[in-house]
Amino acid sequence: MNGMESRRAEEILEAVFAEAEVGRGDRVSVLARLGDHAPGSGAEDFRALADMGLVRLQGERVELTEEGTVRARGVVRRHRLAERLFRDLLDLPEGVAESQACEFEHILSPEATDSVCTLLGHPPTCPHGKSIPQGACCTAAQKSVQSLVTGLTHFPVGETGRIVFIAPRFHERMDKLAALGVVPGSEVRLHQRAPAYVLEIGETTVAIDPEIASEIFLKRVERR
Repeated sequence: MNGMESRRAEEILEAVFAEAEVGRGDRVSVLARLGDHAPGSGAEDFRALADMGLVRLQGERVELTEEGTVRARGVVRRHRLAERLFRDLLDLPEGVAESQACEFEHILSPEATDSVCTLLGHPPTCPHGKSIPQGACCTAAQKSVQSLVTGLTHFPVGETGRIVFIAPRFHERMDKLAALGVVPGSEVRLHQRAPAYVLEIGETTVAIDPEIASEIFLKRVERR
């Protein structure tokens, strides 16, 4: 990016995007979210991004332009996919996963990002429940990389899988699923799809609504 170091600009655009998600957009809140990611950020950085056509400044408010939104969505998408990769697939501690995600958001190419997304089964949210912006791979008919993680709604009947993560639209669903033993790490066998998804968990059989089933992602367990 001309006029500003690329990584610094991406960190600020990411912060503006994240603040807009929660209904904020003033410079103070954006700078507070940045923390140590872009130390020393201030008015001159916002003006530089405005000169680059990436943000609009309206008094103390900072808004992304169309081009700024595209770039910010890319950074956010890479970061949140990396969080899923490191937390759920590689099982790294949260602090380590977050640190690595902060690095990956600046270096993953579009092709590598789509490959990671496909590998993870196109997760809708990050481990913190925030939406992951979709990419072209999420709607493409053909995938160049086979998914290691698959949504329950696409999992083969009769197969056994280990739950990698659950991305509920409503947090209280996690408690209800946990009470049934449907938690990350559990091995389940898909018995049927209709009229409800029926899972076998050990000696227990549970029925799950299709909407909730769409929020469960698992990795196939090979039986020898």
